[in-house]
Amino acid sequence: MFELLMQLESVHPELLLVVTAMALLMLGAFQREEVGPLASWIAILTLAVAAVMVARFGDQTIELSGGAYIVDGFGRFLKILVLGGAAVTLLMSLDYFREAGILKFEYPVLVLLATTGMMAMISAGDLITLYLGLEMQSLALYVIAAFRRNSLRSSEAGLKYFVLGALSSGMLLYGASLIYGFTGSTHFREIAAAVSAPGAGSSIGIIFGLVFLIAGLAFKVAAVPFHMWVPDVYEGAPTPVTAFFAAAPKIAAMALFIRTMQEAFPGIEAQWQQIVVFLAIASMLLGAFGAIGQHNIKRLMAYSSIGHVGYALVGLAAASPEGTSGVLVYLAIYLVMTLGTFAAILSMRRADVMVEEIDELSGLARTNLPMAALLAILLFSLAGIPPMAGFFAKFYVFLPAIKEGLYGLAVIGVVASVIGAYYYLRIVKIMFFDEPAEAFQPAPGSLRAVLVLAGLIVFPIYAVFPGPLVSAAEAAAKSLF
Repeated sequence: MFELLMQLESVHPELLLVVTAMALLMLGAFQREEVGPLASWIAILTLAVAAVMVARFGDQTIELSGGAYIVDGFGRFLKILVLGGAAVTLLMSLDYFREAGILKFEYPVLVLLATTGMMAMISAGDLITLYLGLEMQSLALYVIAAFRRNSLRSSEAGLKYFVLGALSSGMLLYGASLIYGFTGSTHFREIAAAVSAPGAGSSIGIIFGLVFLIAGLAFKVAAVPFHMWVPDVYEGAPTPVTAFFAAAPKIAAMALFIRTMQEAFPGIEAQWQQIVVFLAIASMLLGAFGAIGQHNIKRLMAYSSIGHVGYALVGLAAASPEGTSGVLVYLAIYLVMTLGTFAAILSMRRADVMVEEIDELSGLARTNLPMAALLAILLFSLAGIPPMAGFFAKFYVFLPAIKEGLYGLAVIGVVASVIGAYYYLRIVKIMFFDEPAEAFQPAPGSLRAVLVLAGLIVFPIYAVFPGPLVSAAEAAAKSLF
C-alpha cells in the first residue's frame, strides 16, 4: 500500500496540471465575464507549485505501470526546466494578449495541457507513453499557434504546423510499429534487451524502424531536414507563443530523444549515432547560414533555435554520461537565453503596435541603454562568446564529443558557431552604432524583470557560480545510465 501511495504521489504534479486545466475550463465556460487574466495567474501559480512538487522527490527513482512511466533524476531536472519555461512565457504573454484583445481563458488551459504532455514525454519508458505524451503536447500547440484568429499569418502558422506535425506523427508511429514487430515489445528495456542480442543490430526491420522513429523525434526538436515548419510558425504565431515554442516544447522533445536513444537502443549505438551526427551537422550549418539574410527577428530566432538544437545533439552523439550531462547544462542555459531574448523582442512596441524588423532596434543604446546592454549580453551568450554562459554550454557538449573521438563533429560545431556569431553581432552593431530610431514604449514590469534576471544569470551569475547547475546535471545524467 505504501509503495502504491508513493507511486501515485510521484505523478501528483501532472495530476495537478490536468485538474487545474479542467477547473479553469469550467470556470471560463460558466463565467459570463472574461476570466482570462485570473486564469493566467492561476496557471502560473499552478506551474510554480508543480515545480516545487517535482523537486521534493530528491534522487528517488519510481516506476509506474511496469516501467512505462519513469520518475527519476533525469526527468525531474528537465521537468523543472519545462515548468519554469511555461510559467515565465505565460507571465510574459499577459500584457501582449491584453493589448491584442485576446487574453482568453483558453490560452492558459492549453498551456497547462501542453505542459502535462511534455512531462509525460520526459518520463516515457514505453513507445505508447511516448506517443500519448507527444500528441497531448502537439494538439495543444497546434491550437495556440493559430490563437490569434483574426491574423492570417497566425492561422497559416497553425495550419502548417498541424499538417507537418501529422506527417511526422505518422512517420514516428510507423517506426514504432516496426520496432514492436521485430522486438515483440513497446517497453524501452525489453527493446534494449532485444536489440542487444547477437545479430539484432544488423536487422533491417529494426534499423528501418529506428530511422523512422528518429525522423519523428527530429521533427519535434526541429532538427534539419525536419525543420521546415520552424521559420514560418515562429514568424506567424503570436510572439509569446513563439517564445513558448522556443523554450519548453524543445526541451521536452530533446529529453524524449535522449531517453529513447539511451534506454531503448543502447546496444546499437553505432547505428543511431550516425544519424544523430548527421542531424547535428546539418542543423548547426543551416542555423549558421540560414539566419544571415533574415530581417525579421522572430524568423532569425527560428534559425538560431535550429542551430542550437544541432549543438545539443553533439552531446547526444557522444553517447556517454558526460555527453548527456553536457546536453542538460546546454538546455538549461539555452532556456534562460531564449526567455531573456524574447522578453526583449516583446518590448519592441511603438504606438501600441509590435515591431519585428531587426532594423527597428537601430540606435537602441541611445534611447534605452539598459535594454540594449542586456540584449547584447544575451546575444553574445547565444553566439558562444566567453565569458558568457553560452560559451560554457557549448564547451560542455563539444568536450564529450572530442573524448569519444568525434573530432570532425566538434570542429564543424566550432566553425558553425563562429559563422553564426555574425548575425548576433550584427544586431549588436545596429543597436550601438546605427542612427537611433524612435524610442520604444516603456516595457511592462514583467518583461523588464525577465530580461534583467536572464541577463544577470547569463553573466555574471553563471560565470561565477557554475557548480550547482553542473552538479545537478551530472546527477540527473547518472540516473539515466
